[in-house]
Parts: sequence; structure tokens; C-alpha cells
Amino acid sequence: MTHLQAGLSPETLEKARLELNENPDTLHQDIQEVRDMVITRPDIGFLRTDDAFILRFLRARKFHHFEAFRLLAQYFEYRQQNLDMFKSFKATDPGIKQALKDGFPGGLANLDHYGRKILVLFAANWDQSRYTLVDILRAILLSLEAMIEDPELQVNGFVLIIDWSNFTFKQASKLTPSMLRLAIEGLQDSFPARFGGIHFVNQPWYIHALYTVIRPFLKEKTRKRIFLHGNNLNSLHQLIHPEILPSEFGGMLPPYDMGTWARTLLDHEYDDDSEYNVDSYSMPVKEVDKELSPKSMKRSQSVVDPTVLKRKDKSEEENMQPLLSLD
Repeated sequence: MTHLQAGLSPETLEKARLELNENPDTLHQDIQEVRDMVITRPDIGFLRTDDAFILRFLRARKFHHFEAFRLLAQYFEYRQQNLDMFKSFKATDPGIKQALKDGFPGGLANLDHYGRKILVLFAANWDQSRYTLVDILRAILLSLEAMIEDPELQVNGFVLIIDWSNFTFKQASKLTPSMLRLAIEGLQDSFPARFGGIHFVNQPWYIHALYTVIRPFLKEKTRKRIFLHGNNLNSLHQLIHPEILPSEFGGMLPPYDMGTWARTLLDHEYDDDSEYNVDSYSMPVKEVDKELSPKSMKRSQSVVDPTVLKRKDKSEEENMQPLLSLD
């Protein structure tokens, strides 16, 4: 085990080896092969090329070198093409701060039975008078930047639950094709996170219709991981144990406190170190001389007795029928 794997538990180390093709004996060579490709894209300013940073892209693409580099390039290209989104990219930015306080996103205290972080969104909380959909996307991206510092989550990934209860047709009308494309490009195509499942609950007909519009723009792998549960929370519980879910999702825990994750970010005064501006992207690409020390966010400790949660066979999740309305 190298120092780059120091934050992983023995179980996660084995998972990284079996599922992601991570080999401690070739880890530095893998990273260097990706770094060597940077010179092929002089049009992009790679603001970070240190070992720890490149490693998260390798993990996100199962150590396929070219795919990892393409994701790395898209990560910086997305920021280069959307500079306004990344100005004042910090939790104290007014728009981001308000979105965070309204639970965009929320994060549950307990991981699921695969070690994945469970993110939650309550769509109807969006107050159009105080912040925009772009602010929500910025808040989500900033949150992912903080969470992905955790090497366990780089390997195990995330699960997202979106509750569409009381989300109005007027609110839905703001989900324009350009806005949806911006979100898809930022989350699916340009960020080194592994999403094991995206769950829609209580979605109205117009959200279902909207999904059919964006479906062609989603990768096949993404489409297979989207589940439309409708009002059928039992189908959700087959994939995520109710013992770790708040009552809004038919779980056994108290209602979710929308400000929990916002307080975590604000207490740490988390912001992105990178300065996303025209000048920085026009600078010559150069390697970081010394590895940047990550701003580690403390992981929430599980408050559920592990004996309560029996680990389900992975085939159970694979046998669920995604992309179908289950209400």
C-alpha cells in the first residue's frame, strides 16, 4: 500500500483492486501516464496535476488511462468554458450559501451498505426569488468537491435521492434544455465521482416527461442507474435500507435537517483553491511541484448499529428495473 492509499480501509482497498483495477505496485506509473497526456491538450489550463488529484480521475474511470485523462481534460474545460459559474466558488457566496441552507444538496449521516454517501435533494425547496438554478448547480458541484477529498468516497461513490413532492409546474418550466445540458455536462461528463444510483421519488407527470426529453443525452451507464419510484417507497427501500433514511423517504430516522450539510461546509469555510479566470487558463501548463494537501472533510460517523443492517447481495440491486415508473 502506498501513501496515496493511506485513507482506505482494508475492505475498500480490496474493492479498489477488484472493481477499479487499482494496483499499488503500479499506482505511480498509472498516475504519470495520465500526467504525460496533459501536453496533448495545450488549449486547456490544467490547474492541478498532483498525484492525489489525478488519482481520483483514475478511480472514476477504473484505471483506464485515456478515459481518466479525458475526464480530467473535461473537468478543466468545463470550468474554462463556464468561468462565471466558478467565480466566488465558495460556501459563503450568497447564492451558493442560500442554496446550501435549503438543502441543495443534503447529505445523510450514514453511508449505505456499499459504503456510498447518500445525497438528497428536496426539489420544492427551491426559492426562485433568492437564488437561481445555476446557484443550485454550483452548490452541488462545490459540495462534491469537498466530499471527493475523502478517498473512501472516491472508491465507493455516491447515491442521489431526489424528492419531487410539491415541485410545481411553474418551477419545472425553469428546467430549460440549456440548463439541463449545463447540469449534465458538469455532473456526468466532467466530474470524477462514481454515482451508483439516482432515485426519483414522488415525481409528477411533467418531471417524468422531462426525463424522456433528456434521456438521449445521458450515457447508457447513467440511464441504467436512474430509478423512477413514483410513490412506491418500498421499491426504494429494496435498494437503500429504511434504517438509514429520514422519515420523508419512509425511513426510521427523524426528518432531515436541511441545514446540516450547509453548516458543515460553512464551519470549514470550504472553497475551491483554484482560481478560475481567463488569466489562469492562459498560463503555460506545468506540474505542481509538491502535492497539495487536501482539505479533508470529516466523514459523518454511522449512528446505526451495523448488526441491524444485513449486507444485501449486489445482485438484488442489479435485478431492480430502472427507468420505469414504479408507482
